Amino acid sequence: MSNYSNYTNKEMQAITIAKIIEDGQIVIVGTGLPLIGASLAKRVFAPNCKLIVESGLMDCSPIEVPRSVGDNRFMAHCAVQWPNIRFIGFETNEWLHDEKRMIAFIGGAEIDPYGNVNSTSMGDYNHPKTRFTGSGGANGISTFVNTVIMMQHEKRRFTDKIDYITSPGWIDGPEGRTKKGLPSNRGPIAVVTDRGVMKFDEKTKRMYLHGYYPTSSPEDVKENTGFDIDVSRAVPLEAPDPEVIRMIREEIDPGQAFIKVPKEA
Repeated sequence: MSNYSNYTNKEMQAITIAKIIEDGQIVIVGTGLPLIGASLAKRVFAPNCKLIVESGLMDCSPIEVPRSVGDNRFMAHCAVQWPNIRFIGFETNEWLHDEKRMIAFIGGAEIDPYGNVNSTSMGDYNHPKTRFTGSGGANGISTFVNTVIMMQHEKRRFTDKIDYITSPGWIDGPEGRTKKGLPSNRGPIAVVTDRGVMKFDEKTKRMYLHGYYPTSSPEDVKENTGFDIDVSRAVPLEAPDPEVIRMIREEIDPGQAFIKVPKEA
């Protein structure tokens, strides 16, 4: 008999994503954990949310977990197949009309205290130690849409200064986006990691620990963050319902494409 109480941190991460999504929201999502979280939200927490991807597919309801945003499994159960340029216009139009119904998920290799994300290169840009895949659509998304950032929580990733800003966060504080000519009514709202959830202070726009998983602690988060982070407001997050874990493993990602099921002892 399967054990659905032995959840993993990745499953906790996906469930946390699902709970952030509000009913009726339009959700820009890619593959991996954000898609699993968004699919779970559509099934359990926010049944009227609409999933869209940057390849131009709108209102997606994939039965199997797609491997990319151009996967036929995305196309088979979507309402509209738009050209990519119309997707970009759609997210910009939401900002122009100051709509609050859109949320997006992005990731990266590095993040700083103000939610600026690097997914381009490490070290000197012209002679990098490591070159990554780059922005994709993340720069436009982080410019015009409120974002949730997905990261693995390691000190080398959470650093006081990143080598390159691929996706702008709050830049350097409350006036940072305005000074750079970016929409000040958009920006990162949360960072979801394998240890907990970070949010951004309303006044300073600096990251703080909002909640931690049963497998983590405020001390654990501080130890694995490369800059000083406020943990005084942190609250423990509930362990997931076994039925939700069953849904992830049996319905959403049964092939374990993105989340590996722990082996029984």
